[in-house]
Amino acid sequence: MITIATDSNFNELLNTHDKVVVKYFANWCGTCKLFAPKYKKISEKPEHEGVLFLDVNAEENPLARKAAGVTNLPYFAVFKAGQKVAADATAKEEGVEYLIAQLNG
Repeated sequence: MITIATDSNFNELLNTHDKVVVKYFANWCGTCKLFAPKYKKISEKPEHEGVLFLDVNAEENPLARKAAGVTNLPYFAVFKAGQKVAADATAKEEGVEYLIAQLNG
């Protein structure tokens, strides 16, 4: 399941979940839209149980965007215990899985 996050609840979500994956997107970003079903599929994998998956509109949420240092879209960041562990601008499932693996390191 993917939760929509905004500037108003972003920090609370980071601080109340140990492992968090964030996808940053924009409504105009075609690649973001194409990747959305893949991100959903990744979020539903049994091995990712206990990981919170977030969607953040990068244009509407500047504070959440700044927390990850977004440089391009789509952009993914992983947070553990409220701290950014890794991030990457990628549109590949392997890239997102690599970031998620950093949460267990």
